[in-house]
Amino acid sequence: MAGIFHRDYLLVTLGACALVFLAAFESLAVTTIMPLVSRELDGAALYALAFAGPLATGVIGMVAAGNWSDRRGPAGPVYASVAMFALGLLIAGTAGTMPALVAGRLVQGLGGGAMTVALYVVLARVYPPVLHPKIFAAFSAAWVVPSLVGPFAAGLVAQLASWHWVFLGVVGLVTPALLMIVPALRGLRGGSSGTAKEAAPGTAAKTKAKAAAGEVAASGPGRSSGYGRLAWAVLAALAVLGLNLSDRLPVAGGIAAGAAVAVALIAVRPLVPRGTLAARRGLPSVILTRGLASASFFGAEVYLPYLLVERYGFSPTYAGLTLTGGAVAWAAGSAIQGRLGARLDHRRAVRIGAALVLGAVVMVLVTTVLLWPAAVVIIAWVFAGGGMGLMYARLSVMTLALSDKHNEGFNSSAMSISDSLGGALALAGTGLVFAAFTTATTAAGAGVAPFAGVFALTAVIGVGVVAVAPRVSRTSRRQQQ
Repeated sequence: MAGIFHRDYLLVTLGACALVFLAAFESLAVTTIMPLVSRELDGAALYALAFAGPLATGVIGMVAAGNWSDRRGPAGPVYASVAMFALGLLIAGTAGTMPALVAGRLVQGLGGGAMTVALYVVLARVYPPVLHPKIFAAFSAAWVVPSLVGPFAAGLVAQLASWHWVFLGVVGLVTPALLMIVPALRGLRGGSSGTAKEAAPGTAAKTKAKAAAGEVAASGPGRSSGYGRLAWAVLAALAVLGLNLSDRLPVAGGIAAGAAVAVALIAVRPLVPRGTLAARRGLPSVILTRGLASASFFGAEVYLPYLLVERYGFSPTYAGLTLTGGAVAWAAGSAIQGRLGARLDHRRAVRIGAALVLGAVVMVLVTTVLLWPAAVVIIAWVFAGGGMGLMYARLSVMTLALSDKHNEGFNSSAMSISDSLGGALALAGTGLVFAAFTTATTAAGAGVAPFAGVFALTAVIGVGVVAVAPRVSRTSRRQQQ
């Protein structure tokens, strides 16, 4: 069987991985240079929005790309999303004020979210199912290199030239990456528009059988109209932004935060398969597990360098090595699951990954409370990264396996939306918890309580991941026996 680097797949593999690499680099690079940007543009008031905004608009891009891919195929969404991503980079790279830079980040987020979903659909159409674990492992690897060199490279560029080139330099690399996948895009047809001609005899019956068994969740046409889903995506994005900004309200901040969470959960229901929030077996639990895992892992990870700097006296450079260790372990876990293939079934891979993430977060929490050596935190996060590597690739594979040409775009966007909203809601929640405990301590930001509160919340979410993980398969263990 040909691999993902066989001549039939080489260009699309390199091009798709390059686009993922560039998106990952931007995500990490902006984190490094934003303090400098904020100081130069006098934009402290919009600092948080420069991060929250792209995450929110990315949800809108995901839904739009999913709808478009299901109706017309992924070629159009790929071209449009890459163009939007590049436009956002240009706007941000040439910005002379903080509002202009935030505007560029919003456009960049819209394109980046759409690009993720569109590429997933391309992979589903181009690669045979047996190669899906390997190509998703390659995607994970494409995130690792930026985690190793991205922050250092961004700081070096900002120091020697200007922070503007951190944005503008990537623009010149986007076009060659896109050109490598153009030949593959030419042969792809639309989903619902071309299915009647392309479907083999018995395909419709097979799809109905899967739906009856709960393997294929209702999506696309069955959930709501394309415009309706887009409107729900906009509402979910606004709710996420509202939650991030709720702590600015001196009196009704708690009420606003609760209302924002409620609105986000209501708005996300039409954007994911039926039964997702109820953890129904099969695809709904796959999507929910993805969101909960993202929430637990990233909700804790962003506070690890802060913990090591504040409580253990690490320099920012050495504190960042914790994230590097987790990223390398993520890639290793993804590579291991890709090599094992069918020898490690999906359900077991997800359960092992969930347990590793929960165990790591609990160890970080205990270390924080009992003031154990910092080495425990660093080692724990290597295990957390390995767990995410096992889970993420398999959850992606399962999403495509439980989809067909009618709903590949919807289900791919649902997975990405769950990923994005899970992380966004967790980050907003941990931010509120950290701020509340910091206010309650006499030494603001230096006490144990703020960090313990953050890791306790993410540990609770981790328990949810472990609870839902066994439900990713259609049948329970008892039924299998």
